[in-house]
Amino acid sequence: MTGEDVAAKRERARRWRLVLGGPAQVSLGPADGRDGRMDAALSALYDGDGDTEGKRAARSAGLGSSAPKVARWLGDIREYFPSTVVRVMQADAIERLDLTRLMLEPEMLDAVEPDVHLVGTLLSLNRVMPAKTKDAARQVVRKVVADLEARISRQTRTAVSGALNRAARINRPKHADIDWDRTIRANLEHYQPEHRTVIPERLIGHGRRTTTVQRDVVLCVDQSGSMAASVVFAGVFAAVLASMRSLKTSLVVFDTSVVDLTDQLGDPVEVLFGTQLGGGTDINRAIGYSRRLLTRPRDSIFILISDLYEGGIREQMLRRVAEMTAAGVQVVVLLALSDEGAPAYDHDNAAALAALGVPAFACTPDAFPDLMAAAIERRDLLAYARKLTT
Repeated sequence: MTGEDVAAKRERARRWRLVLGGPAQVSLGPADGRDGRMDAALSALYDGDGDTEGKRAARSAGLGSSAPKVARWLGDIREYFPSTVVRVMQADAIERLDLTRLMLEPEMLDAVEPDVHLVGTLLSLNRVMPAKTKDAARQVVRKVVADLEARISRQTRTAVSGALNRAARINRPKHADIDWDRTIRANLEHYQPEHRTVIPERLIGHGRRTTTVQRDVVLCVDQSGSMAASVVFAGVFAAVLASMRSLKTSLVVFDTSVVDLTDQLGDPVEVLFGTQLGGGTDINRAIGYSRRLLTRPRDSIFILISDLYEGGIREQMLRRVAEMTAAGVQVVVLLALSDEGAPAYDHDNAAALAALGVPAFACTPDAFPDLMAAAIERRDLLAYARKLTT
C-alpha cells in the first residue's frame, strides 16, 4: 500500500469518526485536537437522537440551558464548519434543544450566523422580546435583509422592467421601436416567395418607457407560524417592487386579522417587524380587504402567499377569487416563497383554485422575478406553474 493510499484510508476513517460520533470511538479511536473539538460540538447537538433520556443527557452535558454555553458553542461551530453547515446546525439546535427562549439574549444574537430561518424565529418572538434584545435583533434582521436585497434586487428589476416594456407594445411603432422577431412571426402568412421575404401588414413594437404606473401589485401574505420564511422573502420582494415607479405595490399580511404594511415598504426591516408570526388564518377576510386595493382590475396582479389552510369562510374565499379573475385581475397563489421546497398545504383548496384557472404552487425566490414577468405579460400562468414544478 502506497503512502497516498494510507493517507486516503486515514482521511476516510477520520471522516467516518466525525459522522458516527462517540459510538465509533472503540473501532476508530478517539477524535483528537481540532477533530475532537468538532466532535464535541456535534455531540452536544446530535448525540442521543431518538432517545429521550439520551437527548436530556446531551443537553445537560453539552449545551444545557445556559446562554453563555450556547453562545460559546455557536462561536465554535462558526469556527469549525462552513456557513451553510452552521445555518443547518443553528436551526437544528433551536428545534431539538428548545433554545428559542435563549434567542432573547443579546449575547446569543451576537454569536449566531444570520439567515432567513433565524429571522423567522426572531419575528415570532417579537411580541415577547425585551427592549435590551431588540437592537441586536434588528441588526441580525438588517444583515439578512441586505443580503437578500443584493441577491434578488437586480434580477427583479430587470425581469419586471423588461416585461412592462414588452407588455406596452404598440401596433404603429416607430422604426426604432419595431420588435422584428414578433413582427415576422405575426406576418409569416404574408411571405412572398418571389421576393424571398415577408411583407408585413402589421408591425409590432415596444412601447416607449413611461414613468406612469403601469401595474397595481398586491402581495397578500399569510403570517401563520409555518409561513415564516415566506414572510421574510415576501417582505423584501415587496420593498424592491415598491421602489419601482412603474408599479403601485401594496403589502397586506394576515392571520385572523389583516394589517396593511404598505406605508412601511421604504424600510423592509420595519416591514418585517410589523408582522406578527403565529396565530390562526382567515384568508377570506384578507382577500376581501385586498380587493379594495385593486381599483384597475385589468392592470392588477394579486399574489396570495399562503398554505391555504383556511379558518374563515371557504366558499366566500373561492367566490371572491372567481370574481377577481372574472374582472381581469391576474391572480397567483404561492404555497410558499422560499428555498425549502414543496410545503404542506390544503390540497382541496389548491384544486378548487386550479379549477378557477388560478395556479397554486411553491416558488423559490430565484424564480419569483420571472413569475412576476409572466403575470405582467398575462401569460398562461397555469402552464407556467406546470413548467416551474416539473
